[in-house]
Amino acid sequence: MATGAIEASDLDRREAFCRQVVKSAGEIARKGFADIAAGGYRMKGPQDFLTETDAAVERHIKEQVAQAFPQDGFLGEETGGAPARETWVVDPIDGTANFARGIPHYCIAVAFVSGEETELGAIYNPSLDELHFARRGRGAVRNGKPIHVAATADFDSACVEFGWSNRKSNSGYIAALSAILDRGANVRRGASGALGLAFVADGRSDAYAELHMNPWDCLAGLLLVKEAGGLVGPYLSQGGLVHGGPVIAAAPGIAAGLAQATGLHLDLA
Repeated sequence: MATGAIEASDLDRREAFCRQVVKSAGEIARKGFADIAAGGYRMKGPQDFLTETDAAVERHIKEQVAQAFPQDGFLGEETGGAPARETWVVDPIDGTANFARGIPHYCIAVAFVSGEETELGAIYNPSLDELHFARRGRGAVRNGKPIHVAATADFDSACVEFGWSNRKSNSGYIAALSAILDRGANVRRGASGALGLAFVADGRSDAYAELHMNPWDCLAGLLLVKEAGGLVGPYLSQGGLVHGGPVIAAAPGIAAGLAQATGLHLDLA
């Protein structure tokens, strides 16, 4: 992937576009959620759900990107794509298993990557009308109000979300889970990695970790956590945009301990 800084004015345009398109896509998702009982879902693979809304939301965002920024690349969960110097990375419905079963814990995740940096990140839950948004170097907000990671410094009072991936062995997952529990943390799994990361950014959770995540699931959330004062792992520099990779994101007070428990590395540069 080519490197190079994007002009501030070009990024301003993309920020305005990102905020608008994730909300307009949210209208499609909200209607799909209301209609899910009639439409149902099908399976892409083991524990991998697909609804008609996934395709409709991604098609909408992809078409809007092509009209507004035809030179930009696009990488989506449903239609794939190839990274360019500037690339939009989209998960049309993260938390599809929740969405398909009428649980309003799902979101649309949109990230904009330029060179080796995630410049913009948006995570929107249409059912709750909650938009988490970050621009690199300018902090993170939820519905326009600044957010920060939690001040938690003790695992005995920590709440950690630990995601599962079928790309990694159950034994590795269980070993890491056990190590987190042994430190005294409460562990939960909400079945939306993007929202899990957003909740670290706004202090609802103290950390999120997963042994493998695709870029559309995590890039927006990793930027949110970093801009909200948290620590994250070196995802893009390790080839995550092309291959995916491990994810760790935490409030500073428990980050080192979580890294030890999971065997995942923090980016301390």
